[in-house]
Formats: sequence, structure tokens, C-alpha cells
Amino acid sequence: MSTAKVGFEEELWTSANKLRNNMDPAEYKHVVLGLIFLKYVSDSFEEKYKELEQIKYADPEDRDEYLADNVFWIPKIARWEYIKSNAKKPDIGQIIDDAMVEIESENEKLKGILNKDYAKPTLDKRILGELVDLISNIKVGDKESRSKDVLGRVYEYFLAKFASAEGKGGGQFYTPSSIVNLLVNMIEPYKGRVYDPCCGSGGMFVQSEKFVENHKGKMKDLSIYGQESNATTWKLCQMNLAIRGINGNLGGKPADSFHEDLHKDLRADYILANPPFNVSEWGAEHVADDIRWKYGIPYNGNANYAWVQHFIHHLAPNGTAGFVLANGSLSSNTSSEGDIREKILEDDLVDCIVALPPKLFYSTQIPVSLWFLSKNKGGNGGRKRDGETLFIDARKMGNLVDRAHRELEEEDITKISDTYHAWKGTAEDIEYKDIKGFCKAAQLEEIREHEHILTPGRYVGIEEKDEDDEPFEDKMARLTDELAEQFAKSNKLEEEIRDNLRVIGYEF
Repeated sequence: MSTAKVGFEEELWTSANKLRNNMDPAEYKHVVLGLIFLKYVSDSFEEKYKELEQIKYADPEDRDEYLADNVFWIPKIARWEYIKSNAKKPDIGQIIDDAMVEIESENEKLKGILNKDYAKPTLDKRILGELVDLISNIKVGDKESRSKDVLGRVYEYFLAKFASAEGKGGGQFYTPSSIVNLLVNMIEPYKGRVYDPCCGSGGMFVQSEKFVENHKGKMKDLSIYGQESNATTWKLCQMNLAIRGINGNLGGKPADSFHEDLHKDLRADYILANPPFNVSEWGAEHVADDIRWKYGIPYNGNANYAWVQHFIHHLAPNGTAGFVLANGSLSSNTSSEGDIREKILEDDLVDCIVALPPKLFYSTQIPVSLWFLSKNKGGNGGRKRDGETLFIDARKMGNLVDRAHRELEEEDITKISDTYHAWKGTAEDIEYKDIKGFCKAAQLEEIREHEHILTPGRYVGIEEKDEDDEPFEDKMARLTDELAEQFAKSNKLEEEIRDNLRVIGYEF
């Protein structure tokens, strides 16, 4: 895969996966990632220790010297050399658990987030010892390795591989990096508050940091806020941020953003999110009177528009949000969803919609789109685009990396983001123009004519070519999208007829 090209990451994954034996990927994930984390913090500590020895510092184990350099303090029984020297012992599991306990007790930021299940009887201690030997071959904590982001990229690669191995369950903690890259490149979070209320393992934050670094910005200019309801995923995110030295406020505990909003007063400059798709029975009745539902009470059968309104509520006056939603949210007219979408459009918040190709996710094959909302279409350095929305149809982009998965290539990401920035008026030397079959800047009046449906294919049209040249898979994707819209219209008309009949006393 192209998510993290370190050179040895694939070989490392292959070796580690061979040791998995019959262990479930969801369980094995925490074993491997926990060891990589332990190796990283130990290497970082040892490098600082040697540095203090070289300058003949009076006490090379002075805690304050490590904390001042943003290095975790690692007790002797938790240092990798000690772990490695005991790798073949039958009690290696307990030795690692003790190491994790000691690290947490010495570092407040890590309390309660490290895996401490290495001693459990179901974990083969021979395999555990071999994993320790395998990971010993990576040097990840020294300055040279850290500057190349070796550990972070190995970690990212393993997250992607575990997500693929877990299938549907993997999607709960990992958003494919090509999608995250596209979101970040379109929103461009240079400075301000970045928020993800369903942050998974923290990929949005990591890519935001990379974006700032790649554009010669300063990470201190970004403030990270997140929330995650799954306790084990919340811990993964804490670890993912810790190994990259990112200070993030994840609310202090795992919690559901709808029912326990840990950042109630936050108004973010950027929101990046991949909320769970089409979640039903999410507890709408418990928050029916919530201040967040400005455009209507969300449907309990689908949380999509609860997420959309949650994002809008947490946006700053000049804020921008970019997030992933299932395609049904573009055209659904059932149970208030159509009314909410209409009100959001009439409030002129929808900046851009991007239809994505299939097979991008490990967790689902359903078609999805990217939404971009802006609270200030006339500001933020771009041209005034009030009453206008950009539609991009990117369903034909990307390449298959295997039979089940597709990735957007760098040139795809550049083409889509350049088109968006050209339309906004923030791209240098690129003039925007509508391209049939790919992009269209539509006025609100045109969107009204389409009953506030946001499917990009309705607006961009079909690329000018013989219809027989259209690949079967693309044609079927287009036709099923159109059919879904017709079904939605049919359902709405049926409900209106039923309502009219009820008025005159007829039920059926």
C-alpha cells in the first residue's frame, strides 16, 4: 500500500503477522502497537540519557531534564534493553505489564492508556518474545529516526493493515490516509483550533500536523481537540498523538459526543471528521431539546444529520468543516432529513460536495462523499461565493491496490484540492472552470430546482463521450445513484399522498 513508505514496513508487517498464529487481529493489534510504543519511548529516553552523559551532566537521570525536552521518563525496568534481555523468559508477559504500569505511574499524560494484558494466559509467550526480538531491530527513538517520522509511519502502516485485516471492525478506528490527506489538503489547517468529535485513532490530527510541517508552519499554532466514545480506540489515539509529540485535548475520557459533549464551549476553526455511517437508534429522544439542533431534530433512525448539526454548532464564525458521509445523506427526504438539508442549504453553509469512488474503506462498500461547510463563504482570503456550491464527481479516480480496496493517488488529491481552491479563489495561477462530468459551480437557485438534492452527478453531468465507452462499474454506480434519488422522491410523494388522504379521513 502507499499509505506509509518507510522501506522496511512491509517486511516488518509480514514478519509480525506470521507470529499472529490464531490470534484475532483486533486483539493482536494492541499487542504489537503497544510494543512499538514501548520501544519508541525507551529509545527516546536512551538518546537523551546518552546526550546528558556526553556533556558530563551531574545526574543523567534527572527527571526534569527529560520533561523539559518533551521526553517521557522511563524507569529502568521499562527500558527496552531490559525487556529485550528477558524476551525468552516464560514471565516476559508480566515483565512487560510491569513496565507499562511503571511508565504510566511516572508520566501523567500516559495514565490509563497503555495495554497491560501481556501476561494473560491466552497470549503465547514464545510469540511475544519473538515480537520483542523483531521490534528490537527498529531504531525509532533517536533524533534522526524521529525527524524521518519512522515510528509514526510504521505505526500508521500497521494501523492501516490491522484495519484491513479486521474488515468492518477496523473502520471504527481508522480512516484511510488518502481520504484524510484529501480532507486536510482542501481545508488547509495552518493555524487555529482543529476538532474531531469522532477521532478514532487520531489520523485527522496526524495529517494536520504533517500539513503544517510540509508548508513550513508551526505546530504550536494549532490546538487539537477530539473526542472518541470507544475506550480502546481512545487509548490508541492517545498513543498515536504521544509518539508524535502532539499535545491534544481528548476530553480526559472516552465519551459519546451526542450525549456527553466534552467540548461544549469549543468553536473550532477547522473540523475534520469521519463519523460512523448511518447509525440507527442513537438515542435522539434523550437529546431532543438540545441547542445543537438548530435546523431540526435529527431522525433517530439515522445519525447523519445529527453529526452535521453537531459540526455546524461547533464551528467558529469563520470556521470550515470537512467530513465524510454516506451518499444517502445527499438525497434522503425521509423523516425530516430533507427538511434539515434544505435549511442548511438555504442558510448558505454548504461549500463543496465531492463524490468519492467505491472501495476506499475497509469497513464498508457503501458509496460515500465528502462535505465541506463554511460559515464565511465571502471571507478567509478567498473570493465571495455566497449562494454558490461546488460539486466534484471523483468517482472514477483512484487505483485498486487489491481486489477489495482502492486508494486515491497523489495526483487525484492534487486535482480535486486544486479545483476547490481555484473555485474559492485561493489558488495561485489556477483559474476555475466547470468541466463536464467532473466539476460544476452551482447557484442556490439551481439547487432549489433539484429539490435541494446534493448528488454531484446531477450537476456536473456526464463527460462528453459515447455512452458505450463508459465502464460498466462506473455506469452502474451512476445509475444506482440516480435510482436511489428516484426512490427517495417516490417515498416523499407517497408520504404526501398518505397525509392528504388522512386529512379527509382515509387511512391505508
